[in-house]
Amino acid sequence: MPTRIGRLMAIGALLLVLVLTGCSSADDSATGAGDSDTGPATTESPDADPAPTSASGDPDSSTSDSAPSSSASTEGSTTDTTLRSPAPSGGWEVHDTDGDCQCADGSEFVYFSETLDPEKVMLYFQGGGACFNEMMCQFSGGSYFSSTSRDNTPANTGIFDRSNPANPLADYSVVFVPYCTGDVHLGDATAEYGELTVEHRGYANARHAADHVIENFPDASEVLVTGSSAGGVPAPLFGGILADEFPDADVAVLADASGGYPSNPGVNGFIGGLWGTEENIPDWPETQGLDSATWGIPDLFVHAGNHAPQVRMARYDNAWDSVQVQFSALAGVGAEGLPAVLDENEDLAEDAGVDLDVYIAPGDDHTILGSPGMYDLEVEGVGFLDWLTTFVEGGSPGDVRCVECEQP
Repeated sequence: MPTRIGRLMAIGALLLVLVLTGCSSADDSATGAGDSDTGPATTESPDADPAPTSASGDPDSSTSDSAPSSSASTEGSTTDTTLRSPAPSGGWEVHDTDGDCQCADGSEFVYFSETLDPEKVMLYFQGGGACFNEMMCQFSGGSYFSSTSRDNTPANTGIFDRSNPANPLADYSVVFVPYCTGDVHLGDATAEYGELTVEHRGYANARHAADHVIENFPDASEVLVTGSSAGGVPAPLFGGILADEFPDADVAVLADASGGYPSNPGVNGFIGGLWGTEENIPDWPETQGLDSATWGIPDLFVHAGNHAPQVRMARYDNAWDSVQVQFSALAGVGAEGLPAVLDENEDLAEDAGVDLDVYIAPGDDHTILGSPGMYDLEVEGVGFLDWLTTFVEGGSPGDVRCVECEQP
């Protein structure tokens, strides 16, 4: 067991990394980020204050268009990118919710869908901060989005660029889940932080959107569950949930920029207790006896993968992700320890019998799926787009990882 000082240090580090993650990730799925009390800005709010820029200097992109190549090891194979006809836009539909669904400040939660091919569907979770104390959970000026809006749809870039014929997801129907609860889409509790009452209802919101997939795409044969940064955290869990509902479909999970968080029972239990993560651990044979302390971020790959071994799992990270480097330093790992944590989390899954394909790029950028740079990123001759295309089309692209990518 860690010492009290060590545990507090780890908790503080986790908060910082999630806060920074939210600031970076909000722009992967929306044009900009507004003040927390107004929710994320969208394409209809061009004057909103932008979120902090990534290392590439582009607030909408964590990977530059001319991402560097580096030496890498590769396993498996990738296919040549197939050019497709641009998919016609179906238009975003807004879905109201009721019951337990709400944002942190008690305001309404809405989500979005765009229907294209009814047999191909993507469930995407937005990122955007986290909180678990009175200061960080403030609705105005806090460390996360405490509300959302009815026009918080993703920008037409990265995997949401329907007009790019190289985009392997261009014709997928999409259910887009905004993030406004500060609990990485896993919470189910009302928390009292001093005089502040916060609704951590991320799981209820996410489950409502997942149920929309189940009810409205019954003939889906290809299902992708994904998200960036904080939105990548729940992807394995909901991959397992949807695998139960679509037993004949090819269900796949891709977590973007959330692979560097270690599982610490003390941290898991402390934060999970505030967020109520234990309330919605699935009643699977593989999860009997688990509690919030054993429901850590990398553990979700293990539990979901063991429950639904047919689900294909993958993960993208930058080896020196600036957000995760700061976590490593504060946690006492040292900046040089981040690549080791990424490897350890992959080993955790694979030692449990879960095959996890990873693409680890050089540099200190954060997230890829919402970036136009995803079309140009290449690591030692293996393009991310080729790797992604192979995965989306049902293959196992294997591992691509930096070998001689120096820390920036």
